[in-house]
Amino acid sequence: MSLQTISTPIKDELEEFDIYFKSLMKTDVALLDIVLRYLTKKKGKRIRPILVFLTAHILGEINERTFRGAAMVELLHTATLVHDDVVDRAETRRGLLSINAKWNNKIAVLVGDFLLSKGLLIATEHQEYGFLDITSNAVRRMSEGELQAIEVIKKREITEETYYRIISDKTAALISTCTQIGAASVSDDKELIKKMNDFGENIGMAFQLKDDLFDYLSTSSLIGKPVGNDIREKKITLPLIHSFENSEKSEAKKIKKMIRKGDLSNKDVKYIIDYTKENKGIEYTIEVSNRFKQKALDILNELPTNSDRQTLIDLAEFVINREN
Repeated sequence: MSLQTISTPIKDELEEFDIYFKSLMKTDVALLDIVLRYLTKKKGKRIRPILVFLTAHILGEINERTFRGAAMVELLHTATLVHDDVVDRAETRRGLLSINAKWNNKIAVLVGDFLLSKGLLIATEHQEYGFLDITSNAVRRMSEGELQAIEVIKKREITEETYYRIISDKTAALISTCTQIGAASVSDDKELIKKMNDFGENIGMAFQLKDDLFDYLSTSSLIGKPVGNDIREKKITLPLIHSFENSEKSEAKKIKKMIRKGDLSNKDVKYIIDYTKENKGIEYTIEVSNRFKQKALDILNELPTNSDRQTLIDLAEFVINREN
């Protein structure tokens, strides 16, 4: 399954959107214009605008509001990536130097702020206050999720319930924003909009669970994520959380001490990964991910049966089971 095949029903709209989005990134401030052109030099998979457009397409007729909603989401997403690179001190993004690495942190932060302001202006200029409410709520949740994750790393303790809240806010919030805005751009049916919001939320949860799982799989190196990367960064995700609950307290204490100490060797990482395998942490994570995925598909199954619905199902499968 390829993303190009999945997005075929909205191919023309996506091409129009690319032109529209690039027009939003133009400015008469020379330095800013250079940075923005660099930022759009290598576009990603466009999963978020595709989710907006496909949701709108399956429920109604794509219109100008759909384009505005998709732009607001993409501006928000791009801004968060720029800001995240500053926080994480990342040097690359999509195979290119990050904005902070190529220029500096101050420029990167200001560019991120500019992108956020463009989203706000789209909303106010076109009286899209409903969209503004949806995206503002996403920003709030994403910020809270990031801060809670930082707090957890400091305390070195996390419950399964807290873990779900963190990934819901950090990841699922933006994906549910896409499907919610896509629905709201073509329908006033609050129940339907809520349903599509829940669909996106469940996709986002399954997506993050699968991403966390890659840290424990030998195949993760094939998708560009080093094995044990989260472990080295002292991130405790569901495979470990479940293993702690499913093993002897003395062994769980030993693993926690290793992670707390940091500077893990390859042998240490392998030991921790083997520990999660022995205590069903990986099996359990797969089970939970599939549970969220099924919830998302059950919501779609409530919609009228047609080829467009199947396209959205295919996209959900692609997002969750992506290989990079």
